[in-house]
Amino acid sequence: MLEQVIEDKRFAALMQKNIQELLVHFFQKEQNFGILCKIGDVSFDPPLPSSINSEFRSLTLFFLAGYTFESAYIQDDMLYFEAGFGPENFGSIVRVPLLSIMQVIIDETPVLINLAIYKQEEIKEVDLDENGVENSMKSFLSNPENSKFLKK
Repeated sequence: MLEQVIEDKRFAALMQKNIQELLVHFFQKEQNFGILCKIGDVSFDPPLPSSINSEFRSLTLFFLAGYTFESAYIQDDMLYFEAGFGPENFGSIVRVPLLSIMQVIIDETPVLINLAIYKQEEIKEVDLDENGVENSMKSFLSNPENSKFLKK
């Protein structure tokens, strides 16, 4: 029964919308947060050295605070942010599909848990009422300070 729910396209689309709206809310409130995500879906530009990449577990926690938070934005159902890794603070832009975010965390407490199975090609096919997302984005962008979080 649970498998039918978590593999459902509509459920995945709803989870993706919820994740995006929650992150936009945190950007508006300037609230730092962590994301626990499937590292296999995450990409780095430039790619991380294998010595750093090999240290990641299948579920990896990233905290968005300071410069990492300031550099974060959402574009095309992806969360982007810049972070430094390893002892050399190797800089890379991290790209995380919203549906590969399994938890959003504040102060060590999960505020969102995502059980949807990430299947990007299926999500594009779902026809959702975008009005809620559009209204949320209009509200978010009405503050000129928030425009730095999104790329057009």
